Amino acid sequence: MSPMAFLSLLLHTILLSSMNILWLGSAAPLSNETDRRALLHFKYQITDDPLRFMSSWNDTLHFCQWQGVTCGRRHPQRVTSLNLTDQNLGGSISPYMANLTFLRKIELSNNRFHGTIPEEIGRLFRLRYLFLTNNTLTGEIPVNLTNCSELKSILLDGNQLVGNILAELGSLSKLTQLNLGENNLTGTIPTSLGNLSSLTYLYLSINSLEGSIPDNLGWLARLRVLAIGQNELSGGIPPCLYNLSSIHAMDMGHNRLHGNLPSDLGLTLPNLESFYASGNQFTGPIPVSLPNASRLEILDLGLNNFVGPVLMNFGILQSLYRLSLGGNQLGTGKAHDLSFLVSLTNCSSLQALVMSNNLLSGVLPDSIANLSTQLEMLFLGSNMIFGSIPSGIENLVSLTILEMGSNFLTGTIPIGVGKLNKVRLLSFGGNQLSGKIPSSLGNITQLYHLNLFRNNLWGTIPSSLGNCTYLQFIYLHHNNFSGTVPKQLLSIPSLIALNVENNSFTGYLPLEAGYLKALAGLTVSNNKLSGEIPSWIGNCLSLEYLVLDGNFFQGSIPPSFTTLRGLQFLDLSRNNLSGKIPEYLEKLLVLWYLNLSFNNFEGELPKQGVFGNASQVSVLGNSMLCGGIQELQLPPCSSQTSKKGGMSLASKVKFSIIGVALCLVSLLCFFTTLCWVRKSRKKSLSVPSMEDPFVDMSYAELFKATDGFSSANLIGSGSFGTLYKGILDRDETMIAVKVFNLQRRGALRSFMAECKALRNIRHRNLVKILTCCSSIDFNGNDFKALVYEYMPNGSLDKWLLTDGHEQLGRNLTFIQRLNIAIDVALALDYLHHHCQTSIIHQDLKPSNILLDDDMIAHVSDFGLARFLSEVAESSSVGMKGSIGYIAPEYAMGGKASTEGDVYSYGILLLAIVTGKEPTDDMFKDNLSLHHFSKLALPERVMEIVDPRLLLEEAEVTHTNENHINTRKRLRDCLISMVRIGVLCSTGSPKQRMKMKEVAMEMHAIKDLYLGVRIYGDKQVRS
Repeated sequence: MSPMAFLSLLLHTILLSSMNILWLGSAAPLSNETDRRALLHFKYQITDDPLRFMSSWNDTLHFCQWQGVTCGRRHPQRVTSLNLTDQNLGGSISPYMANLTFLRKIELSNNRFHGTIPEEIGRLFRLRYLFLTNNTLTGEIPVNLTNCSELKSILLDGNQLVGNILAELGSLSKLTQLNLGENNLTGTIPTSLGNLSSLTYLYLSINSLEGSIPDNLGWLARLRVLAIGQNELSGGIPPCLYNLSSIHAMDMGHNRLHGNLPSDLGLTLPNLESFYASGNQFTGPIPVSLPNASRLEILDLGLNNFVGPVLMNFGILQSLYRLSLGGNQLGTGKAHDLSFLVSLTNCSSLQALVMSNNLLSGVLPDSIANLSTQLEMLFLGSNMIFGSIPSGIENLVSLTILEMGSNFLTGTIPIGVGKLNKVRLLSFGGNQLSGKIPSSLGNITQLYHLNLFRNNLWGTIPSSLGNCTYLQFIYLHHNNFSGTVPKQLLSIPSLIALNVENNSFTGYLPLEAGYLKALAGLTVSNNKLSGEIPSWIGNCLSLEYLVLDGNFFQGSIPPSFTTLRGLQFLDLSRNNLSGKIPEYLEKLLVLWYLNLSFNNFEGELPKQGVFGNASQVSVLGNSMLCGGIQELQLPPCSSQTSKKGGMSLASKVKFSIIGVALCLVSLLCFFTTLCWVRKSRKKSLSVPSMEDPFVDMSYAELFKATDGFSSANLIGSGSFGTLYKGILDRDETMIAVKVFNLQRRGALRSFMAECKALRNIRHRNLVKILTCCSSIDFNGNDFKALVYEYMPNGSLDKWLLTDGHEQLGRNLTFIQRLNIAIDVALALDYLHHHCQTSIIHQDLKPSNILLDDDMIAHVSDFGLARFLSEVAESSSVGMKGSIGYIAPEYAMGGKASTEGDVYSYGILLLAIVTGKEPTDDMFKDNLSLHHFSKLALPERVMEIVDPRLLLEEAEVTHTNENHINTRKRLRDCLISMVRIGVLCSTGSPKQRMKMKEVAMEMHAIKDLYLGVRIYGDKQVRS
């Protein structure tokens, strides 16, 4: 090449290089603007930002300084990471995110993003981490996602994704984590996942996957966690999976898997820390090699068909804290079946031992007293264990559940059991124990469930059991107890079910039972009880199951039974009852079984309700009964029988005509008087009128009723006034008086708002206002007060909320909490949809939910209430309500709306389930009660519910074949309640449920819960 040519080429190269430099220089601002615009598009699709996280995304800051945005080092003007985790953001994911071409990490977990995952994400060829956990994303996993060949982690769990798992995911060779759990995915597990040679974490649990487990998963040599539980997988476990020595956790529980576990399982998986295989169809022996996996902490093989002896030496497993082998066929029926318990005494971390529902035999060894002092749950029921209960069992000081029912245990109940003061469930039922109930059991003051049925126990029931004020389920039936049913037992306010049938109790049922507002089941059949059926039973408004047969009760069926609207099962047979069968029994709509046989009833039998189905009613052995439906084959009633029952038809018509005439005359006089009164008061002070009996109540009368507004009668105080209780002289009516502090700004407006709101509304679940008083006090100052019906059980917050582990109020059972939640939902549904003009409450919270004598909830405090028509005509109303319960849109100046009440209800419902206030100290650093609850859905809900509710999991004894389904039903109900609470308290008003829908769903939850109730040995279906 000539020098001139070379020089020309050099100049040309320099020129091109200069142009490239200039082009790149001009391109930087262009790329800079591309990223900024893409971020703004993302922001525009955020419809709800209650924490104002996106407020920094504005023109005053460079986008690389926006919160959650990280730009690169090599490319300082390009976005490499977007982290918006845990910000409670609502909206959809913008497809413009695909323009952030340098993006390596997307973290949007624990928010409320909805819609589909944009397919455009597949254009982010640099993307390494995609975290979308715990949102409400729908649709299928986009196929284009597999174009992101650099992906290392995909976390899409906790959404509502559908469709199949993409086979194309197997092409992402750098993938180390794949979590698709807790969605609605179907189809099979793709064999192509076996190509992910770098995979360490595979989580596919809680979907609807079917088919077999692919052998190809055995190629994943680096796999540490394999979770495929709670699907519909079938077949056996591929043998190659047992060669994955890197495995630390394996969850295959609750599928339809079968086959044997290999005998060398503990040798081939030496690093195993947790192994779940429960709820399948595995057979054969449990591998004796399992203790060789010396790191094992959790071993759960329950609810399978494993057989043979338990031969493992558990003493090697120093870290073992949960061993669950219940619900199998383990044991040989020989004396050495329980020898493995000796080795368990070396497991100092053991917290749960579940061996119930097997074939284990032998004497319960004394060494059981040497188990870990950290042991909280001991299940040995439904086996063939004999001998006595070791007295050293009192050493297990951390026990909360001690379950040894349905064995062949003999001897007495050790007195030392009374030292286990943390026990909530104590079950020795279905054995051959003798002697008396130790009075020391009264020291277990936290006891929730006592099961001693079907033994040979005798003597009287110790009155000390009345100290166990949390007792809800007491089963003492089929023993040899005598004496009277102690009044202390029937004075426990939390009692839900009492079964003392088939004993030798005498005397009357004590009067105290009339205060059992939570009582749902009472069974005293086959004793020697006498006297009349107590009328106080009608006060037990929660009663569903009443069995009094086989005693010496006499007299008639009490009229008070008409209040038992929830009664489903009533057996009064084999007594000495007489009189007519009340017609109101046919109006008990849920009553599906009625047995009145072998008594002395007379007169005509009703035909409606339960009496209309011969398979649901029995009246045998009542020779003086007549009529009824044809299938019951009773003789027809004669005219004389009809006369015994009351007046003839002609007489009834005659007296009806006279009665109507008298009513018309009375009404005419009433309206004439009313017109004269209104005319005479035309110029008086205009205050909304309430109900006539109290409309003239004066300041002096309220002053006297409250003993001069004495502090002794103070109930509480609020923003605008103080609440007192009092008794009116005129008829000794108990009242609650809300005295308004008129010096406080807004108090007068609150008084008028509450009068206006409550003037024309009436509902069972709204507080009943008797009247208002607008007068002057003894010093000549303006006085304004509202007079309400008194609620003896106070406000919900005093019952519900806890401070750490110390209970401030009394315990509420699950059914009570559910009923309260339903009551409040019905009240709001009425206010929103059934009033002449819809009313918005604006201040729903536990302290504004009042409970009457029957624990029926009443919504109160309408001082901030607004008519919807007024809101529509006004501008922004500003922030009103109580912190934690205020809808987020109110904080930004939004108008009052029914959706705002729904939000408050959602938070209230979550507080009812969890026992926590939204202002609890734990809710900080962007964690809210809503978010806390949402993160727990669905699998971890039982971890966040009020600990007092967890005890209700033990409601059904292990001797009943349906105990697993019943516990599952309780858990399903709690999960549904949390789900509704989360949906109602979502940040976007448009996404919240309507109160009409809420009320329907809450009723459905109650129907689910009441579908099967167990009381003792009896199973009751509604």
